[in-house]
Amino acid sequence: MQKKSKHLVTLLLLLLTLTLGACGDQGRDLAENVDGERTQKEQRTEEVAGAKSPASFDDMAWEKGMELSYASQFFVEKSGDYQLITIVRNDRFLLIPEGKAVPEGVPEDVIILQKPLDRVYLAASSVFDLIRQAGALGNVRFSGTKKEELSIAEAAQAMERGDMLFAGKYSKPDYELLVGEGCDLAVENTMIYHNPAVKEKLESLGMPVMVETSSYEEHPFGRMEWIKLYGLLFDQLDAAEEFFDRQVALLEPILQQDGTGERVAFFYVNANGVVNVRKPGDYVTKMISLAGGEYFMKEEAEEENALSTMNVQMEEFYLSAKDADVLIYNSTIVGELKSITELIALNPLFADFKAVKEGRVYCTEKNFFQETTAIGDFVDDLSNLLRHPEETDFHQLFKLSK
Repeated sequence: MQKKSKHLVTLLLLLLTLTLGACGDQGRDLAENVDGERTQKEQRTEEVAGAKSPASFDDMAWEKGMELSYASQFFVEKSGDYQLITIVRNDRFLLIPEGKAVPEGVPEDVIILQKPLDRVYLAASSVFDLIRQAGALGNVRFSGTKKEELSIAEAAQAMERGDMLFAGKYSKPDYELLVGEGCDLAVENTMIYHNPAVKEKLESLGMPVMVETSSYEEHPFGRMEWIKLYGLLFDQLDAAEEFFDRQVALLEPILQQDGTGERVAFFYVNANGVVNVRKPGDYVTKMISLAGGEYFMKEEAEEENALSTMNVQMEEFYLSAKDADVLIYNSTIVGELKSITELIALNPLFADFKAVKEGRVYCTEKNFFQETTAIGDFVDDLSNLLRHPEETDFHQLFKLSK
């Protein structure tokens, strides 16, 4: 009986050992599977955590990090291979190279951006063209613009393939999707300031937010030069600089021509019948000047707000623009017009405008705002219509029929 008991105990111990071994094997298998399913972003985060940290932020020596010829709304400093990006009137960002750690003592107002930034939520539709021309569209995983509303064909095609996902418009992003897919940067335009709770929510969920202010640039080349910033963020700086230099060179023949003296009004009429115009000194008015025209409004003392547009009553617009030689209707906000008759239907006063009587009324293409890098085409169009009123073949404009 005692022997049987000993054998029974021995058998139970053997079974217990085998069971624990099996459990251990299953646990190891499960751990290996989980480890194998970790995203590349998580693995990179662990690598960064183990990387050697540079000196503290206060001890880092900063110097000029990017040559800018026209842009004034951002600048870049560098310390070694770290970059400090400043968006004027906005935020500062510390761009950390891939595989490098965050320095100690980074100020609270400096937002950390850890390369690679390859799961970006792009809510600023005008930036798609800059990123496309920099060769970095693959870094954009989420769009704040629906496929059917995108004028950039490559972006629409990426959404068609599923390489890019619609993650809600800027005012109502799909937080669950962005968090679930590991969004590493949200690029917004200044409209986000009308929805500050959205920006705060994105940041509270661990997503850095960059509000781009290229529309505040006074010079059109300045707005286009933001392509260098996106080239820097997405490791395509050489391509971005090459594209920018090439576009500026293409405009040189136009810039060398004398002015025409013709006055141009650029505007649209909102749903309330109020006329929205560009402020004198805005990048659009600068393009009119580069093409040889004169903006219908005179530049006044600088206002405190940085908005590039202003609303005026129709009567005021009439007094300022009725003798303008050319009218250009901005279709990007309220849609295109097809005829001068449609323009007059917005307000009978338009019938008394000089440009209307002479048939010199034009409308921007609906993709004018999204095609940020088409500055050369727009200036060329303006130059042609000012110097050749009979011209009807344009890139970014079309002439309204009577």
